Amino acid sequence: MSTAHDFDFFFGDWDVAHRRRTDFLDADSGWEEFGAANRCWSLFDGAANIDEMNCPTEGFKGLTLRLFDHAAGTWSLNWSSSRAGVLFPPVIGRFDGNGRGVFEGDDTHDGKHVRARFVWSGISETTAHWEQFFSVDGGDTWLSNWTMAFTRRP
Repeated sequence: MSTAHDFDFFFGDWDVAHRRRTDFLDADSGWEEFGAANRCWSLFDGAANIDEMNCPTEGFKGLTLRLFDHAAGTWSLNWSSSRAGVLFPPVIGRFDGNGRGVFEGDDTHDGKHVRARFVWSGISETTAHWEQFFSVDGGDTWLSNWTMAFTRRP
């Protein structure tokens, strides 16, 4: 069951190794890799947090606003980038009690309706893993298109 402190592990500074498909919807597309720096801090006594990611080689910064819905016991993860300047539709979900969080929502990519899934896993004091999947068939099949490996800065 999720709690308002599920993302406490993420507070602080991280180095990030990105790996993403050159075409998010094409399983045969290649992958590109780049680094970033990330900082996350707590709001609302842990029931909200925000992080900012600096991706200098890609020419953008990103942020995620996470909000815990106490009544539903779920988190909404709301992403934006300095390129767009708007919040993308949220993904909503929870942690399963075994350190794995799954969050889903509807979005569009290149004019196509997609179901988006974010998965947090591999969480420790010094590491975390995030992965994004898209589905164009309502969730019957999923394509991994972006991963981030986080390593805590000393």
